[in-house]
Amino acid sequence: MVRVAVDAMGGDYAPAEIVSGALSALALLDDLHLILVGHEDKISRALAGTNYPEDRVEIRHASELIECDDDPGLSIRNKKDSSMVKALKMVREGEADAALSAGNTGALMAGGVLFLGRLSGINRPALLTPMPSFSGKPVLFLDVGANMDARPELLLQYAQMGRIYAQQILGYKEPRVALLNVGAEANKGNSQVRRAYTLFEQLLPGFCGNVEGTGVFFNAAEVVVCDGFVGNIFLKTSEGLSRAILTFFRQEIDTKLTYKLGAFLLKPVFLNLRNKIDTSGYGGAPLLGVNGLCIKCHGSSKARAIEQAIIKQAHPFVKKNVTSKLQAALSELAGDIEVTESIEQ
Repeated sequence: MVRVAVDAMGGDYAPAEIVSGALSALALLDDLHLILVGHEDKISRALAGTNYPEDRVEIRHASELIECDDDPGLSIRNKKDSSMVKALKMVREGEADAALSAGNTGALMAGGVLFLGRLSGINRPALLTPMPSFSGKPVLFLDVGANMDARPELLLQYAQMGRIYAQQILGYKEPRVALLNVGAEANKGNSQVRRAYTLFEQLLPGFCGNVEGTGVFFNAAEVVVCDGFVGNIFLKTSEGLSRAILTFFRQEIDTKLTYKLGAFLLKPVFLNLRNKIDTSGYGGAPLLGVNGLCIKCHGSSKARAIEQAIIKQAHPFVKKNVTSKLQAALSELAGDIEVTESIEQ
């Protein structure tokens, strides 16, 4: 049984959408057990009128909530009875196999390190997200916001974790790994990326060089690595552009009858495009590098995103014991490089 502790109070649409999405995943997975963490009365109201196997759902009351504008470090330490803290502690204490939250990103990052600890050989964990690709399977992109700066040695750790995730979760046998850069040539980019290029060439199987932003969505690599500052901007720009394109089509189609007729004929194409660029398709971003699984969902996540995060990430991650495989791969890497940078709490 895969046990997922869900922070039912985190996110813009909590608890109704969070609970709804979790129950949708429960209906599709026979070996899923949900622990809904948060204000008991509010969760019970969200559950009212729904059909679900009561033996696979439990509620854990939490009297506090970490707000989106709370200070991450202070809130994770001071709000000890918050839904996020209690979910993370369940993973640490073995009561749950994974924690999932759409709440305060910084608090989840801090809590992941504080309560779960880091894998041996990891200085700073990274957030990984699947990006849509027009070649079929998604591209894994990391880091997308856990750390704004990253030395070349840290980028190598991210690449190794991304490679293992691509193999275990997406089924890529020999994933290609690239560095996000301003040009494809080895001498392009800032000093950080140029030094990382040299490390990757020496130590990373599957390294295929640099990739520009224009190549990310067109099968240039299965894993793309950058620091969290660049990655977060790239992620949010891509999501904003996809929403803008879909909004533009909807608005323009309504302006003329001929456009409406054309749209009717092209409806399968538009639906396919929407599905490819839908940010809820994988639901959330796992924090790789901590000793356990916690998944960060968008603050604006609705039911489908929560469902997909459980089905496509939490469940296979636990079933395939990816944390142990990440640790084994990192142990091999640790003998080749030394990272002196310490994590900043």
